[in-house]
Amino acid sequence: MEQEKLKISIAHLYPKLLNIYGDFGNVLTLKNRCEWRGIEVELTQVNIGDKIDPEKFDIYFIGGGQDKQQVEVSRELQFQKDALHFAMNEGAVFLGICGGYQLFGHYYQPHNGARLLGLGLLDAYTVAGNKRFIGNVTAKTDYVIPKTLVGFENHSGLTYIQGETKPLAIVEIGAGNNNKDKTEGARFKNVFGTYLHGSFLPKNPHFADYLIKLALEKRYKNPVDLEKLDDELELKAHISLINKPY
Repeated sequence: MEQEKLKISIAHLYPKLLNIYGDFGNVLTLKNRCEWRGIEVELTQVNIGDKIDPEKFDIYFIGGGQDKQQVEVSRELQFQKDALHFAMNEGAVFLGICGGYQLFGHYYQPHNGARLLGLGLLDAYTVAGNKRFIGNVTAKTDYVIPKTLVGFENHSGLTYIQGETKPLAIVEIGAGNNNKDKTEGARFKNVFGTYLHGSFLPKNPHFADYLIKLALEKRYKNPVDLEKLDDELELKAHISLINKPY
């Protein structure tokens, strides 16, 4: 399969509400790393009131935000729940950052106010904690190379994963999901969530490529070997952040 003939479709969910700490950089990274390989990218912003066609998109991205914005997005996602579950079961790739990650789970319970319902794409739930975790994170995986993931967390939510949902990575430095069980983020099927900002994907180009590969294989129903890019600078930046003090 010739890569110059490949195409990928990305949905950026609610960027006007959930887009802090440079989260748009994740979408830009996906777009650039595809286009550098000659892969055509169709990028669509999905805003409040827009209907999602679950057969259109290969990748869904949602960023982080404050509680106020999460309330509005939580309500909207309930109208999109069936479509997004259909997309997940068809192999679409999802990436949620911080507040968006929390809404991939069953719910987020703030200190004050009503429980915010999530999508239930991940078997996880989040409750508000009393301490804010702010600092650099280094975590390790067993399914991408390099095995390290790096980023910057800034959250007070405590997320707990269960059932068939597995950690995105295991924390070496940082708090991760809840500062107790050493897990960071979550994954199930092709759904991924993380607390790592910074943006996440520019600091972890190997993980960006992993998502692109999964999305292309979902679209074309065949194995895809991505063309190698010159990632010397990107990997130097990644390596410089490994084990950086919290």
